[in-house]
Amino acid sequence: MAGVVLETLSTRKLTVLVVSLFVCLVGFFLVGGLVAPAPTSTINSIPIHCVNKDHELGKKAPLIPRGEMVCHQVMSLDGKEVHSERIEANQIVFTDGVKPLMLLDASLWAKDADDVDWKELYSAKVERRLDCTIDEKKDGNTYSCDLLPLFDLGSVYYHYYLLNIRLPVSIKSEHNTQIGQLTEMQFITIFQNGGFTKVWFSLKTVLFPVTLTALVWFWRRIMQLSRPANLLERTLFSLGVILSIMNCPIEWITLWVDAPFMLLLNDIREGAFYAMLLCFWLIFAGEHMMDQVERNKLSAYWKHLLAVIVGCLALFIFEMCERGMQLANPFYSIWSTSTGTNAALAFIIMAGAAACVYFLFLSYMIFRVFRNISSKATSLSQMSNVRRKFYAGLIFRFKFLMVTTLLCAALTVIFFIISQISEGQWKWGDEGIFMEYSSAFLTGVYGMWNMYTIALLSLYAPSHKTTASAESLDGTREEEVQLTQIPSESTAFTSIISKSTID
Repeated sequence: MAGVVLETLSTRKLTVLVVSLFVCLVGFFLVGGLVAPAPTSTINSIPIHCVNKDHELGKKAPLIPRGEMVCHQVMSLDGKEVHSERIEANQIVFTDGVKPLMLLDASLWAKDADDVDWKELYSAKVERRLDCTIDEKKDGNTYSCDLLPLFDLGSVYYHYYLLNIRLPVSIKSEHNTQIGQLTEMQFITIFQNGGFTKVWFSLKTVLFPVTLTALVWFWRRIMQLSRPANLLERTLFSLGVILSIMNCPIEWITLWVDAPFMLLLNDIREGAFYAMLLCFWLIFAGEHMMDQVERNKLSAYWKHLLAVIVGCLALFIFEMCERGMQLANPFYSIWSTSTGTNAALAFIIMAGAAACVYFLFLSYMIFRVFRNISSKATSLSQMSNVRRKFYAGLIFRFKFLMVTTLLCAALTVIFFIISQISEGQWKWGDEGIFMEYSSAFLTGVYGMWNMYTIALLSLYAPSHKTTASAESLDGTREEEVQLTQIPSESTAFTSIISKSTID
């Protein structure tokens, strides 16, 4: 009976494969650490105060702080210039404990280098609730406020962008009447570095054909079998498909067209890969249990898979409430209200806790696999020396693969938790929980996912060689060896154990 490549591959070839994949994995970390800059950077800026005396006439035009058509500016909002010119609060436009509600009339404009006029992309009136404390280090009367999320762009297609913000004052609606004297705004622009973007796009462009080739090769091996694919093979193929979709470098289209949906699309692709990877690990560990439980059926894992699906579905709903709404209005933010902030924090905390619980449960399953393998391995002493070395080598291969799986799961959980905290800390404004993950960790974990999947596709593909018989191992036939009958759909490792004298 033919086994998988992991069973029949010679030690020398297997060593070359493992070392090659490990060298590639180290290369991913080195590329991120030595070649790529930090994933993101920030720019702190104070906007220029422009005066718009035509706002009541309904005229819609950008107020430009620099250039030939510079706007009428005031240097300070509490200076004599404001009083002498009788400038009202409604005419001020900001370009580029206490929780009062602030209304922002914001508009985003853009143009290319060859364009003369600015094009309005989005405009909206949005509310943000200030969370301020008195700054005792200054005069004791000045408030210092937390950061507020303003807008997210999924694609930066144009050469220049212009942001206009006005704080309309209305006595009837009490908008912006309880925020006190506003002296200045501070903008913090967060963007992905161009150098990191080049490295990231290059990695995806290289890995996409590699993983796709391994996937096609694996499935061709499956189609050549006289039996249908078993559960582990179908799940592994699905993992390869989802990884290939995530690797597909469709981000290159942003060089030619404006694609504001790119952030949402990338989050969906990454979320689908997370879900498939978590499901695969459960099935992968379960199919190696050897615990006399009926396997090779998806129904045997419905409880475990249901928990993963429900958790990923909750994150998808949260993502659509944030990124989905921003497709129509980039100024929308679920973090803008206390209720939305609490809900978002609850989602992130629950997701992080669920990831930790999942890792503990997966560790328990892999521990059971090790325990069952060890109990079976006690019968190796009854075999001849050659057969004992052969099966001991196979057991070591599967144990090593299980340890690699556990390490990959640990790094994935760490990556998920850190990425959620790093993305959210700018929005909820708590600088005390700021965490920055480096480019090396980003590219390293991404490379680890690819190397791990390629290794599984290579090692779990059906082998053209047949499993070594007793005669080929020691030249003599074992007397009265009773082989346990195993159906063709069983996993490779269970098949190996059953073909030995282990009962």
